[in-house]
Amino acid sequence: MKPLNLKKSLLSLICLVLISTTSFSQQGNVVINQDKHITVLLDLKKELNKDEISSERYKIQVYSGNRAGAYAAQEEFTSAFEGWHPSMQYETPNFKIWAGNFRTRLEADRALKKIKIKFPHAFIFKPKK
Repeated sequence: MKPLNLKKSLLSLICLVLISTTSFSQQGNVVINQDKHITVLLDLKKELNKDEISSERYKIQVYSGNRAGAYAAQEEFTSAFEGWHPSMQYETPNFKIWAGNFRTRLEADRALKKIKIKFPHAFIFKPKK
């Protein structure tokens, strides 16, 4: 007799849960009223943020040395950190591998912690124009 009561109570509990979830659901429409110029400003902001050469940004230098070492470091960095795309720069007489384009020093510090595991000589800098 007890297993039958247990089944009834379990079935009634399941029915109660199903009924309560459907009875409290809501539907509605959201209307956003905004100025037309906001989209233009957002597009302009995105375009400004794409600028990789801005001196207000921080970068991380991963390698500095000869060309062969730079290519090897670039490949190693790309395989270790798939989200970032390192760039190679030439400043006489060295080839340099730079990664990232960080707005704040805090963002760059967080990334540097991860990068230092693989590249212990990496450091943060602001490129000159």
